[in-house]
Amino acid sequence: MKKLLVLTVALGIAQPALAGNITIGNLGSQTDFRNVSEDLGSALSYKGVVPAEPMGITGFDLGLEVTQTNLAQSAALWNTLTGSDFSNLYVPKLHVTKGLPLDIDIGAFYSAVPTTDIKLMGGELRWAFMPGSTTMPAVAVRGALTKLSGVNHLSLDTKSLDVSISKGFAMLTPYAGIGQVWTNSTPDATTPFTAESFSQSKLFAGANLNLGLTNLAIEFDKTGAAKSTSFKLGFRF
Repeated sequence: MKKLLVLTVALGIAQPALAGNITIGNLGSQTDFRNVSEDLGSALSYKGVVPAEPMGITGFDLGLEVTQTNLAQSAALWNTLTGSDFSNLYVPKLHVTKGLPLDIDIGAFYSAVPTTDIKLMGGELRWAFMPGSTTMPAVAVRGALTKLSGVNHLSLDTKSLDVSISKGFAMLTPYAGIGQVWTNSTPDATTPFTAESFSQSKLFAGANLNLGLTNLAIEFDKTGAAKSTSFKLGFRF
């Protein structure tokens, strides 16, 4: 537990490796813009970091989260974009999920990436059409949206749809899922590029550990070519 907490904090302060604002117009070609857009779509798409089982009408999950994404398509381009060399993007988030009746959960997050102009928000609606039991797993379908703001000359948003399954064992609940992410990346008229719209497949797996007053969660995600790891520390009841 202590090691995970230290790692979460370390990830949260690691972002200064990426310093400066993103300047889309510095890219050299439409292909470069597409590659950056694919990695941003992967990194900034919704990551629930929760099991499939519904929380119930009194359920509540609040956590501080950090998502690290390797920039599989565009690592070599980010010096041109920001003046910094790096291969991973770290996105800290404040994430909240609330249980509703009928085995429905809603969730949302907000992020402002330190030392950059990246701001991000997102939301989800999840329905556990199989809520699970002591012997059966839970299965849920989720729709989610994210929206990037703050970056000059770029508008980017994602939509996603996925199905997940989970089964609790005492305090530990592992889960896994599959889905699709649709990204719209639109530069403004001051750049020489045209908009890119595309979809990427999504695979994810994780585990939630509830220790009463403390909740820990980890999720591994592969969207398109990029791989992400998310850590969350908070409260869940």
